[in-house]
Amino acid sequence: MSDFTDIFDIAGELKVGFETAINTDDFLTIHLESLRLNSVLQFDLYIHNGADIILYRNALLPFTEKNRETLLENNIRQLYVPVSMRGLYQSYIETNIKAILDDPVVDDRVKASIVYDSANSLVREVLSKPTLGENIKRSQHLVENTVSFILSKKSAFYNLLKVMSFDYYTYSHSVNVCTFSLALARYIGIDDIDELNILGTGALLHDVGKIRIDEAILNKKEPLTEEEVDIIQMHPYWGYEILQETDLLSAVSYYPIVQHHEREDRSGYPRKLGADEIHLYSKIVAIADVFDAMTTRRVYRSAIEPYPALKEMFENRKAFNIHLLEQFTLMMGPGSADNR
Repeated sequence: MSDFTDIFDIAGELKVGFETAINTDDFLTIHLESLRLNSVLQFDLYIHNGADIILYRNALLPFTEKNRETLLENNIRQLYVPVSMRGLYQSYIETNIKAILDDPVVDDRVKASIVYDSANSLVREVLSKPTLGENIKRSQHLVENTVSFILSKKSAFYNLLKVMSFDYYTYSHSVNVCTFSLALARYIGIDDIDELNILGTGALLHDVGKIRIDEAILNKKEPLTEEEVDIIQMHPYWGYEILQETDLLSAVSYYPIVQHHEREDRSGYPRKLGADEIHLYSKIVAIADVFDAMTTRRVYRSAIEPYPALKEMFENRKAFNIHLLEQFTLMMGPGSADNR
């Protein structure tokens, strides 16, 4: 590898001594491929020199072919952005996501990682300000690009599966459920882009109502009290109320939000609906929701492996649409679920 000091001799870049040490917890790790040539970056870029994270390039400078080549010559494919500039990087990705996904040079696994990380960051923002119309529009735009990615290749979903988080947070759970739901819809033959976008938006926002629930209840290790259960079971209604304030969602997108905890045997909530009263999209999201909740780590329990989780869901098959559950299991088939 050539001397790192060569990198900082490029015109317009700031030379920084190697003694500068920064806690990696203060940074987002990003892919080199996420940076578009000749685009002006609104955020600082840092690199790792083997011991420390050091400033490589100031914000408001264009990222050029020469910059990219120098990084590749030094075998640098991951860079760092200060957490304080997360919003600026997120805005940059959302502006350039279509170009990234359409770029044949970018590896499909990297595309999946950029889509997934961007989705997680966006949903964190949405959950902090769910009634902000601009956030809902951004969510819809994200879903459109995710749909486009999933439809692009059969392997796209499995690449997303490989980069999914195993730790449960409401934002990562929302992204996982959206991904599983879109993949299952596609697997059973739903290929109309408008339908997938509507389903995906409802799936992505299905747990928005949880922002009205105290974290102490959501993460409680002990059994919930009857009063706490009642509070938890209000979140589908609350999600509907919150999102109605934006007046931006398709009416059909609300079904997964208000019905994702309904069960075909009327054991669900909040309305104890039966099989013929639950919308197809809600049935899809219900399966994705339960599977992801079971197979990710929670503060009060460990994750369950995919096949034991599916087995448990089949043991409770009356609660789910059996055809969809069978198709979901086939989709997750040998090899794919192992990557979870």
